[in-house]
Amino acid sequence: MNLQATVEQLLQLRLEGMAHAYAATIQLPVQQQAPAHELLATLVEAETLHRQQRRIQLYLSLSKLRFDAVLPEVECSARRNLSTDQLATLASCNFIRQPQNVLITGATGCGKSFLACALGRHACQMGYKTLYLNMNRFIEKIATAKLDGTYVKLLNQIEKVPLLIIDDFGLQPLDQTLRLALLQILEDRYNKKPVIVASQLPVPTWHEYLGEPTIADAIMDRLTASAHVLDLKGDSLRKKGNKI
Repeated sequence: MNLQATVEQLLQLRLEGMAHAYAATIQLPVQQQAPAHELLATLVEAETLHRQQRRIQLYLSLSKLRFDAVLPEVECSARRNLSTDQLATLASCNFIRQPQNVLITGATGCGKSFLACALGRHACQMGYKTLYLNMNRFIEKIATAKLDGTYVKLLNQIEKVPLLIIDDFGLQPLDQTLRLALLQILEDRYNKKPVIVASQLPVPTWHEYLGEPTIADAIMDRLTASAHVLDLKGDSLRKKGNKI
């Protein structure tokens, strides 16, 4: 029996997890190798884990997250107005399954984007595709899609993503085209898929920022109808060099 040929066949079949596990097994002394049924279970488990890790890395690559943030690095304290219970609730990803939006507000440098990206990374690890867009990128995508005729395609792509993150909301003025695009995106996702929005502006001021009253009413209704609102406090953590 040519054991190395078996490894190569597994690789040709794109069963890389199995191939690596089998290659490690055949290096062991015969008396230490598991029986056939245990070996099969080990190989299947190795392949499953390999595919899960590959999927996570793909989701993380496609997400375009701004920060390489993880939830254990998010500081929870009374000073920040963020509790461990609140973070644990979000870490369960129930807000994605239910679905419920997450609105994160606070001053510059208080950790809004870091928290949003940490939640996005965790969602990818839990098997949910995520897309991160700051407002500059959002405006650029809408403008480009309008020019090249891919606007509807772009909206359909965004609608399919289980978790959408919109960062720096409120920093750029919105014209009528952008208001309508945002409304359509939120309408497509309403009661289906959540949005995380991070903004320096307090939620009560968003209506004024959006400008046109009728569209603003519709956007705010879809954003706040079922949402976790986190109003982060404290001084800028960038100045202190802390985890944010």
